Amino acid sequence: MKPQVQSACTARRNIAPVAPLSSRRPRVALFSGNYNYVRDGANQALNRLVGYLERRGCTVRVYSPTSATPAFAPEGTLVPVPSLAIPGRGDYRLGLGLPRRLRADLRAFAPEIVHLSAPDWTGTAAQRLAREEGIPVVASLHTRFEKYAAFYGAALVRPAMERHLARFYRNADRVLVPTPAIAGEFAEAGLGQRTRLWGRGVDRDQFTPLARDSEWRRAIGIADGEVAVLHFGRLVREKGLATYAALCRRLIAEGLPVRPLVVGDGPERQWLERKLPEARFAGHLMGADLGRAVAGADLFLNPSTTEAFGNVTLEAMASGLPTVCVDVPSGRNLLESGSGPLFAPGDEDGAFEALRELVRDHRRRAAMGAFARRASKAYDWDGASHQVFECYMDVLGRSLAAPQAENQSGAIPRAA
Repeated sequence: MKPQVQSACTARRNIAPVAPLSSRRPRVALFSGNYNYVRDGANQALNRLVGYLERRGCTVRVYSPTSATPAFAPEGTLVPVPSLAIPGRGDYRLGLGLPRRLRADLRAFAPEIVHLSAPDWTGTAAQRLAREEGIPVVASLHTRFEKYAAFYGAALVRPAMERHLARFYRNADRVLVPTPAIAGEFAEAGLGQRTRLWGRGVDRDQFTPLARDSEWRRAIGIADGEVAVLHFGRLVREKGLATYAALCRRLIAEGLPVRPLVVGDGPERQWLERKLPEARFAGHLMGADLGRAVAGADLFLNPSTTEAFGNVTLEAMASGLPTVCVDVPSGRNLLESGSGPLFAPGDEDGAFEALRELVRDHRRRAAMGAFARRASKAYDWDGASHQVFECYMDVLGRSLAAPQAENQSGAIPRAA
């Protein structure tokens, strides 16, 4: 890694420091393409961030498309922006820009930082307005959007998407990325000096091997002695559903005691049910129910090439599962120390061999799962969110306050 990237991405472990925080907290306008209307890894990170910032005395206002049936209650103040359903992906919405009323709302809020988490029309409009007003812009990368085109028959538009994304990040004062490997890509594009790391965390009380429940496994249709191979996340094409289905079919055809377990929901559920009639579908779950379902698996298969970090992989690790993952920066970042094998993109045979070995060897599964659980301890949500706070202070040219700013209870007083 180049020196400039190394200095920008000093530590990927997200353990919160002992809070040397600024005495003057910024006002932050956060723009999102999906803050809470569908649950995914990106909006989980954004909601965790807003909750952290507000506990530290920042003032945050969030602008995002919304839905009449949101997936969960939002953190902070949420302002709806005009949007439409994305063709072919009606579960997600596309922000349409900043009409006059939203520009007035934004100016009245008077942010000191504009944080853009989606390169949609609303995000690019907010970026232009921030430039006109002289407000620093922080952009964060959550998804490899340029890779989506191949899954929806739109490969010809990928070069245009890549040019748009390049402009979007070049026009930011700081760029937050989730892994050192992606930071290296930005350094090669000449953006190393403005790139910073924003890792992720995991709730190790929710995702824990202690949540495993044999009665739940039997109730959903997983027999004793069967190896449950987990798919975990939104049921959409770009999550590698075709690869997951093909590999599970090969394992079953081999005569191995495999039971596909699908935790999550989405527009491709019926397709997957047809491809894998042997699978057990737990549907969309939350809280303790979700933790129990993930811990109820025996190993996790993640063939997605579009994730920037891979929250589901980290949650599987915390649950004590080994992961077989495609070798992309997100998976490599989490599994490089031994939490599961990687396979090259497109190498279905390599993935099959790794899965077959783990299905046959329960001792190896147990050892890798125990290692994965220990490795997950390095990822803390408050520590990850603090990385963003530090980035805000950096771009504003403000120093961090001394630890004495905390009171005796360890809480940090809110700004007046």
